[in-house]
Amino acid sequence: MKGADMATQSEVSRMSTADIHALNKAHVIDTYGKRKLAFVRGKGMSLWDAEGREYLDFFAGIAVVGLGHCHPAVTEAIQQQAQRLVHVSNLYFIDAQVVLAKMLCEHSFADKWFFCNSGAEAIEAAIKLVRRYWWQKGTPKPTIVTAHDSFHGRTSGAMKATGQPKLHEGFEPLLEGFKYVDFDDVNALEEALTPDVGAVLLEPVQGEGGVRVPSASYFSEVRNLCDARDVLLVLDEVQTGLGRTGTLFAHTQYGIAPDIMALAKGLGNGVPIGAMGCTEEVASGFSVGSHASTFGGNPLSSAAAVATLRTLLEPGFIEGAAAVGDRFAAALNDLKSKHSSIVEVRARGLMIGVEMTKAVSPLVDAMLDAGIICGPAGAKVLRFLPPLIVTGGQVDRVVSALDDALSTF
Repeated sequence: MKGADMATQSEVSRMSTADIHALNKAHVIDTYGKRKLAFVRGKGMSLWDAEGREYLDFFAGIAVVGLGHCHPAVTEAIQQQAQRLVHVSNLYFIDAQVVLAKMLCEHSFADKWFFCNSGAEAIEAAIKLVRRYWWQKGTPKPTIVTAHDSFHGRTSGAMKATGQPKLHEGFEPLLEGFKYVDFDDVNALEEALTPDVGAVLLEPVQGEGGVRVPSASYFSEVRNLCDARDVLLVLDEVQTGLGRTGTLFAHTQYGIAPDIMALAKGLGNGVPIGAMGCTEEVASGFSVGSHASTFGGNPLSSAAAVATLRTLLEPGFIEGAAAVGDRFAAALNDLKSKHSSIVEVRARGLMIGVEMTKAVSPLVDAMLDAGIICGPAGAKVLRFLPPLIVTGGQVDRVVSALDDALSTF
């Protein structure tokens, strides 16, 4: 694009990938290492780049667009709300927000919800609530135990909660009061629960850590330990929640309930919204003025989330997605018997990781060349997070493309 300081919508629609890349290089801070692709349109399972090439999306914006791109119900809700009211702030009641809160309460353990803009902010709210809850009770217990190789977000508190020292480098001093144990190790957790510990914060399945699924009894033992030591259990369901793992929330598969839960990603099907839910008792830790979010749960994002949740709750929707996930995992395990470069297939619903013998970045590129979007989870795990509307036929196409890519990997 030449000769214009500001791009009109029509000019934006005519931009090439080269145009977009040049403007990005000139004006956007590079913290992502982006591939030279610019997607400009989406529908269902498909994305199109600026040159019109179609891609099959098996990453869903990192587990965000669970209903696929431009889902009709969500699009209609956004359009109608945008014509009526976009924002007023949380100094006033918001109709769509309270409807969303009611729906979430009806379908989860939680009695109360706080709304924000992202998963990291939901985790920040959880951290603050844990500390203020124990402070209000007169028994301060500021320490929170999290897991090695976890990922909880990029804000300062969430980053410190993340058990990956490489993500802390250059940002110290970070928030104090965290310690880390190995995931899926009950004995290590028990040793870590000293009297200063107020909460344990875990992902039901570790996502960025490589799609690590815990043993069947782990979370029931964690829940029992927390109850015995008077410690809150906080679950980060930012990636695992909203049908991703085969149930609305992953923790229900373990037969437990947390005291606090963080949501985001799939909640708004692409419209930014985060949420923290908790029991009535724990909610007492917050009072007027103790926490806030200007944009959190505003009319537009809440309307999108209501439409998303209603669709997810349609009879058979999540169960159907889980069945396709089982088919996908089985096909990937068949590939494992054929390709020695596959170490392990780890899956829960449509949250799937394939551990390889070496770095997967070239494999991600090879799949892109085949018109399929997937991504890494760490250096050696190929990750698939397709929208929940994915079909068996689309899974077969991806498995075939992966088979071809692995022949030269």
